[in-house]
Amino acid sequence: MNEVVSDLLEVIRLEQLEQNLFRGQSRDTGQRSIFGGLVAGQALMAAARTVPEDRPVHSLHSYFLRPGDFTIPIIYDVDRIRDGKSFTTRRVTAIQHGRAIFSLEASFQLQEDGVEHQADMPDVPAPETLETDRVLRERFAHRIPENFREAFLAERPVEFRPVKPANSFDAEPQDPSRMVWFRIVDTLDVDVATHRALLAFCSDFGLLGTSMLPHGMNFFQPHVQSASIDHAMWFHRPFRVDEWLLYSTFSPSASGARGMNLGYIYRADGVLAATVAQEGLMRLRPQEPRT
Repeated sequence: MNEVVSDLLEVIRLEQLEQNLFRGQSRDTGQRSIFGGLVAGQALMAAARTVPEDRPVHSLHSYFLRPGDFTIPIIYDVDRIRDGKSFTTRRVTAIQHGRAIFSLEASFQLQEDGVEHQADMPDVPAPETLETDRVLRERFAHRIPENFREAFLAERPVEFRPVKPANSFDAEPQDPSRMVWFRIVDTLDVDVATHRALLAFCSDFGLLGTSMLPHGMNFFQPHVQSASIDHAMWFHRPFRVDEWLLYSTFSPSASGARGMNLGYIYRADGVLAATVAQEGLMRLRPQEPRT
């Protein structure tokens, strides 16, 4: 198996310490704190480890409370709130240095049949016809601060192929929407719970950046302070994260130093797999005058 994918599976799979207590490892990805998608994926995995396999997660709602420290493990404390006839509810608190850094509530449902409808997938080029994000990152690497460049160019377990590649460092305003194909770069022999935890991990990539597009902002600007505030997901239909998925995101609003972002995740056959919502901090600090 690909080394970076193997490493991702290692950190998603948690060590069980007690009946409702788990420990997860982190990784330094070149950011100032732990990548939010990793904490969300691990917390969802911790919850799933306390639920029967025939009840997959159908929704999660979470808050990022404090920056995570990637130099130490994360403890996940699961509260078994409810075990009903059809639905199971779990609350998970992620803890470091004795304090909560993240909280998640997830609902799991016994699978049922029912009426169906969905939003149509946008008409976009197939992923095989598009440039990889690796090519795009190499093209713009010279724009990255030197202390972040190695992490920016490092091999990733997730491959992204933007439908309309854009220069993220262009200060010109752009429409607050983007579409990108993505998948885990190796075939996975894992259960449904792991696929859904990995989708939670993937869903945090680039989402907050959508609301920055109309304002010419990016994560590398020293006067921009950004962070995920909350994150919600709804899982609609089966999928595999090692097969191509289309992430269609848009930002309906930005105000109060916060950006709102919504996303639809489609399978390559046009089936809507999941919906994502996130609000993030996008604060502009005063810039120092040039000398």
